[in-house]
Amino acid sequence: MDKLSPEDRIALTRFIINMLDGWGLNAAQQIALLALPEGTRPGAIRQFRQSTPFPDDPALMERVEHLIGIADALRTSYPHNSHMGGIWMKRVNHRFDNRAPLAAMLEDGLAGIIAVRVHLDCAYDWHISGSDGSPAK
Repeated sequence: MDKLSPEDRIALTRFIINMLDGWGLNAAQQIALLALPEGTRPGAIRQFRQSTPFPDDPALMERVEHLIGIADALRTSYPHNSHMGGIWMKRVNHRFDNRAPLAAMLEDGLAGIIAVRVHLDCAYDWHISGSDGSPAK
């Protein structure tokens, strides 16, 4: 995020918070999903919604990158109904041990976020597994 201008950092932060709001996550769940620093209070989400950028943290930015990939895959999957992505995120899915994708992400952390992205985004799955099924180099 250090390559982004301050305005772009704020815009990215707002986008992510608005997306998580749209998925129905409360402030505590957003803090957990983003793995914000311990002690981050729910009021910080309000500040992120307004004009405070996310902390410049590589682990946080990795999650943000995956969340953007998930949002893009949902937009592609449901191009005619922007609300379907949020509905899909809350529906129980056998691929996530009969949990909703949001529950898998909240309970499994980064591994759950990546699992949801891999499920939704075949291009990302192809990228991480390599064209012959082996791990990408």
